[in-house]
Amino acid sequence: MGSLSLDFLRTLLKVRPADGHKGTFGHALVIAGQYGMAGASVLAVRACMRSGVGKGTIHCPRLNNDILQVSVPEAIVQHDADDHRFTAPVVPDTYDAVAIGPGIGTHAATQHAFIRQLTILGTKPLVLDADALNILSLNREQLKALPPLTILTPHPAEYHRMAADESPADFSSRIGVVLVLKGHPTHIFMPDGRQYICPWGNSGMATAGSGDVLTGILCGLLAQGYTPEETALLGTSLHALAGDAVADRLGEHSVVASDIID
Repeated sequence: MGSLSLDFLRTLLKVRPADGHKGTFGHALVIAGQYGMAGASVLAVRACMRSGVGKGTIHCPRLNNDILQVSVPEAIVQHDADDHRFTAPVVPDTYDAVAIGPGIGTHAATQHAFIRQLTILGTKPLVLDADALNILSLNREQLKALPPLTILTPHPAEYHRMAADESPADFSSRIGVVLVLKGHPTHIFMPDGRQYICPWGNSGMATAGSGDVLTGILCGLLAQGYTPEETALLGTSLHALAGDAVADRLGEHSVVASDIID
C-alpha cells in the first residue's frame, strides 16, 4: 500500500492552457440536496466550481432554487419536476462528469430516479456519495449497473451497509470501482489492486458537509478530463491539504466544511 507524496501528485496535474475557455475545462452536473438539505447542494457545487471546472450545474428540487441562486451565483440551477426531492433522471449528454448523492435522501421516488439515472449514464464519469451509497445499500443488485471506474466515497458505516464484510480491496476489484474509504487516514482502492493512503487530513474535517465538499472536488476534476484514478488521488489529497491549511489557521475544533472550499 503506497502513501501519496506532493512530488507524485504534481506529476498528475494538468497544465491549464492560457487560451482556454469555459468549454475547455468541462461541464459538471451535481445532483444533490432534497428540500431542507440545500446546504449539501451549495457545498458540493461550490467545491466543484473551485476545483477549476468551466461550468457547473446543480440539479435540485424547486424549493431550493432561491438558496442556490443566491449562495452559488456561478452555478447553473436546474430544477427537478418535484418541489421537494430528486424524482426525475437528467439526460447526461451535455455533461462531462456527474456527481450524485449529497443530501438527496432515500425516499422511494428518489430511489427510483437514481436507478433510472444509472441506466442512462452509459460510461459517463461518475462520483457517488452519501445517500446515493445508501440507496445502493438498499438495492445492491444495482452495483452491477455502475459505469466502469465509478468513484465511490463512503465513510466506514456507509461502506459496511453497502458491502457488508467484504474487504474494500475485493469490493473495488469485483465491482470495478475506485473506492475512496474516508477516514483518518483515508484509503483509496483501485480495481486493479493498487492501494494508497492519503497522509494528510485532521480531526477538524470530521464535520458535517466535509464529504459533500470532497464530492464536488472529485466531480470538477473528472469534468476537466482527469481519469477516475487520477481524480481520486488528486481530489482526496487536495481536500485533505485544504483541511490541514484551515486547521493550522483556525484550530481543528473550529473547522467547518465551507472553510475547506475557501
